[in-house]
This record gives sequence, C-alpha cells and structure tokens, in this order.
Amino acid sequence: MIQTNTMAKERTFSPYDFMTTPDHQFLRYGIWYGSKKKQKGSILLLNGRREFMEKYLETIEELNQEGFNVYSLDWRGQGLSSRILANRHKGFIDDYDVYLDDLNLFVTKIVMPESFHPLIIIAHSMGGHIALRFMHDHPDVVDMAVLTSPMIDIFGSSLSRKFVKLIARMAIKTGFSHSYTIGSGDYTVEKFKGNELTSDPVRFTDAQNAIIKNPDLALGGVTYGWLSATLKSIDILIQPGFAAKITTPILMVIAGNDKIVSTNAQKQFCTMLPNCKLIEISEARHEIFKETDVIRSIFRREFNRFTHVK
Repeated sequence: MIQTNTMAKERTFSPYDFMTTPDHQFLRYGIWYGSKKKQKGSILLLNGRREFMEKYLETIEELNQEGFNVYSLDWRGQGLSSRILANRHKGFIDDYDVYLDDLNLFVTKIVMPESFHPLIIIAHSMGGHIALRFMHDHPDVVDMAVLTSPMIDIFGSSLSRKFVKLIARMAIKTGFSHSYTIGSGDYTVEKFKGNELTSDPVRFTDAQNAIIKNPDLALGGVTYGWLSATLKSIDILIQPGFAAKITTPILMVIAGNDKIVSTNAQKQFCTMLPNCKLIEISEARHEIFKETDVIRSIFRREFNRFTHVK
C-alpha cells in the first residue's frame, strides 16, 4: 500500500515528503512548482550516486523560473530515504531492479497524476543509467530525456570490467557483500584541490554544506554488493539490441574531462540509440550541474534548444 504524508496542495512550506514502498521502506521525494504563467512542462530529476535533492536546489530553482514543475527523489540507500545497511555510510544495493521499481512507483503514484506534458527526464550519472533502463521498460511515460555524464560504464575496457566482476563475485561468495570495496570507507570531507567532480570551488561545497546542516545525508564509498549489482546492470544496458528499443528522444551531454565514468562508452551507446543527440563540453568535469557559470550556460543553451524552451 502506498502512503503519503500530505497531498500536493498542502505542500506549502516544504517541498519534501515520504512514500512507503511495498516492502515497507521509505522513499523521500520532493515537488517544486514552477511559474503558473509559463507552465512549460514537468521535469523528473534523477540524481547520481551519493547525491540527494538538496544538492540540486540551484538547478531546480532555475527550472522553476523557466516554468517547469520539478519532481525528484532520493534513491533508496542514500539521501534521507531508507538506508539498507546498519552503517548508513555504506553504499549498497542488491539489484538495480530495486531502483527501477522505486522509480516506477514514484512516477506512477506521484508524478503522473499531477504533472503536465512535456514530461522530461533530467538525469545525472547513475541516475542516467537508471533512466535509460526505465525508458526501455516504460517507453511511453516520458516525452524526452536529457542525460548528463550518464553511467553507461565505469570502466574503460571490457577486460577491466570482467576482472573487477570476478573480484566482486568472489567477495560476495565469501560473505563480503556488505563490505567496502578496497579504498572505500565512510564519508569524509573532500578537498577541492585535485577533485574530479567540478572546477567550480563554490558549487563544490554545496553538498558538504548540506551535510553539515543534516549529517544523515552523508554517504560513503561503495560495497562489493553495490559494485556487483552495478556491473550486472551495465551488462543488461549494453547487451545487443537493448539500446535500439529506447525510442525516447535523448540529449546526452558528456563531460570532456570526466574521470568518473567512461566517455567512450557514452559516445558508443549514443550511436546505438534510435534518437540521440550528443553534446560534449570539453572543459567540464563529471558534475556538469556543479560546474562554472560558463559551462552551465553551455548546458542550458543546449537544453533549451533540445526542449524548445523560449
């Protein structure tokens, strides 16, 4: 049974609410209403791993000003949605089908009853990966999608992926599914110098400042369980014929200086999609929404062209 704490018309003071999943977990979601004078459409905003809705408030405000209503959620296992393990810092998921089920529940019960078209997905990194699988399974739900630095693959070669897959499989078989991968650990404050996410020193601190206000938002590194589930989902995404069935018009915006996910995989995948336009922002690092004003203005220009926003 689906439960929500308030109706949309009562969300006057806070955009955030919770819904209960069939397996009795809580998903936090948010709705931000745009200008009623413009009403250009609805946005389904899907964030990446370790992220939460507060990180995107600047982007949400910009979309509201353009006349879009914005719907978003914290993925299960991060943000203020239910955490799966006792150590809430550990990034874990059994299977990406859980993400897809949660997203479908949110779209069906919250977004579709009150949103107006066009309904546009904007998804970043892991959110872009989930969005692609969602559009494959539900081809008639959204009108178009804009994906930034989508996680098509986390390795530069199939050989690397096979090697890591073997390690993850061995770790899980020996009871280490809930253990951090080598080099991962609980959340720590990162330094701007040498970071691979953004070249903007101010926006780099947005997530950190939100975590200072609410430490429960913090998420650390990944577990072998998360790694195994991710590799399994990548295999599903890149299997022959999968991309060809995703007919939704897609704008794929890739970061030329991305060190987090494979840009080559993004470019190759876009060529396999029936209706994909690819834009590369050469100076951008992984988090395009957290980049400098110059880089963000390039994104907004391409977004407006693609969605015909005036």
